[in-house]
Amino acid sequence: MSAPTARYDRIGGGYSVARRTDPRIGQPIHDTLAGAVSVANVGAGTGSYEPDDIPTIAIEPSARMIRQRRDTRNAVQANAEAIPLRDDAVDCTMAILTVHHWSSLAQGLAECARIARRKVIIFTWDPEAPGFWLTRDYFPEILALDRDIFPSVQAIRRCLGPVQVRPVPIPADCRDGFLGAYWRRPRAYLDREVRAGISSFSLIDDLPARLEQLESDLADGTWRRVQGEMLPRDNLDLGYRLVTAVVN
Repeated sequence: MSAPTARYDRIGGGYSVARRTDPRIGQPIHDTLAGAVSVANVGAGTGSYEPDDIPTIAIEPSARMIRQRRDTRNAVQANAEAIPLRDDAVDCTMAILTVHHWSSLAQGLAECARIARRKVIIFTWDPEAPGFWLTRDYFPEILALDRDIFPSVQAIRRCLGPVQVRPVPIPADCRDGFLGAYWRRPRAYLDREVRAGISSFSLIDDLPARLEQLESDLADGTWRRVQGEMLPRDNLDLGYRLVTAVVN
């Protein structure tokens, strides 16, 4: 069992509740899938962002994540680095906030390209982005870790060749529960159930002290004084990117 798989078997129990498709993020993903008749979702988790109108095979290494899917019949327990599908098995492969967990980016993307007839579609975070208030001011370790584990666009390009990169702004009321989703709802990060859907928090040693500081800054108005300029915004570019490569 790989380290990421073992970690998600341990911490992934609440992902089907905390991590849900946000249609405003899903729309550009689904636009990119236009015309596809079959899809493989690699690192599929509990199934967020899978298209309802295209037959989809879910490739997911964690049995605990697979059990939380609405329908497990289309799920295959396997790693991105060894996908048990034939060459050109599907029109498109998609990988949503997962490539940073793979043990080998090059091998995983080679597998995604091998099984795809048309496109490889990746939703990820750009490590050249500056982060946002949570990671800059309260959890700099998360920012440092993410910059280390998330592949750059250049690294993806080296694996797949020319890619199209589209910024995906995060709505202020984002329905999905990934790290940047609550940028305008800071109190959400104090919620244990919210944090259970964000793997980065499982890696912080002094988590209670950091949360106490955030709670104190919210209570005395410090957070609003420092971050107030962004509050009127409906969405914010936090560095999330949709990367698309045409293959074959």
